[in-house]
Amino acid sequence: MEEESHLRHELHAPSGQFGHVPAGRGRGQSQDGAAAGTADMVAAMLFGAHCSGGIKKALDNAVGMDADAVQLFVQSPRTWRFPNHDPDDLARFRERRAETGLPAFVHALYLVNLAAPDDAVYSKSVDTMRATVDAACAIEANAVVFHVGSHLGAGFETGLERALPALEQVLDRCNERTWLLMENSAGAGGTIGRSIEELAVLFDRLQRHERLGVCLDSCHLYVSGIDVTDASVLDGVLDELDERIGLDRLRALHANDAKTPLGSNRDRHDNILEGLMGEGLGTFLAHPKLQRLPVLLEVPGKDGKGPNADEIQKLRELHSRAST
Repeated sequence: MEEESHLRHELHAPSGQFGHVPAGRGRGQSQDGAAAGTADMVAAMLFGAHCSGGIKKALDNAVGMDADAVQLFVQSPRTWRFPNHDPDDLARFRERRAETGLPAFVHALYLVNLAAPDDAVYSKSVDTMRATVDAACAIEANAVVFHVGSHLGAGFETGLERALPALEQVLDRCNERTWLLMENSAGAGGTIGRSIEELAVLFDRLQRHERLGVCLDSCHLYVSGIDVTDASVLDGVLDELDERIGLDRLRALHANDAKTPLGSNRDRHDNILEGLMGEGLGTFLAHPKLQRLPVLLEVPGKDGKGPNADEIQKLRELHSRAST
C-alpha cells in the first residue's frame, strides 16, 4: 500500500455538520450568504449513493448519476478474497476524487463478524477489516462504514470480548482523514449495535477513540423500533447520540426506505417513497442536526441494480419538501 495520507478533510464542525460541499454543487445555495434560511438548508446535504464498480469505476458511476458523495466496496461483496489493488488504480481514484470533490466512503464486507464465536470466521473478519482500512487509507476515503456483527446467541458481553480487541487493531490502521464508522444494525438475532446505547458502550470501551465515529441508517432505526418519521422520536434519538457519543462523531447517514414494518428487525431496504416510511423519511432527512452530512442511498433501484440518478433526485426532492 502507498503511504497513508495524514491530511484532514473538512468533516464535522462542532455542531456535527459535515462542513464541505463539493465545488460546483450545493443546489440552491445563497451566493451572498444573506438568505440563510430554507434555500441554504436545502443545499446543505450531500446526496450520494453506494455505487458499483469498486475502486476502478464507482467514482465515475457516482458522477454519472449526479451524486454529491459516493460509497463503494473495495472487494467483491460475495467473497472473503481481498484483491491486490494496482497502485495505479489507487492513484487514479485519488486523482478523480480531487477533480470531483466528492466525499468517499468505503463499506466493509457484509460477511464480516467481529463478534463471531467461531475462530475461523473471526480471523477472516479481522483480516478483512484490516485490509479494508488499508485500502480506504490508500484512496484517501473519508471513512470505512461497518457492521460490528452478531454474537450468535453467546451474549452481548461475550460478543464485546471478541469485537473490542479486533476494533483496536483496525483503529490503529486509521488516520486523521480515514475514520471507522459504526453503523447501527436492524436488530435481528444477536447483532451488536442495534441501539444508540449499544453503540455508546462500544465507543466508551474503545476509550472514545479519536478516529471512531457513527453512521446512522434510517431503515435500520425504523425496523429496530425507532420511528424516525416521528419528529419527537427522532429528537430523542439525536439527543441521546449527542449525550452518549457526540454529534461531532456522526459522519454519515444512510437514507433507505423500509420494506418491513416498524420494529420488525428485518433489514429490507426499499426505494425512496416506495416503502413503509414513505414521505415520513423526510423527517429524518430534514432534521436540523443532520444537515451538511453525506446521505447515502443503499436502495434496490427500479431494476434491482442499485441506486441511480432517479433515486438521488427523489431524495433531493423529498429533502426539499420536508425542509420548507
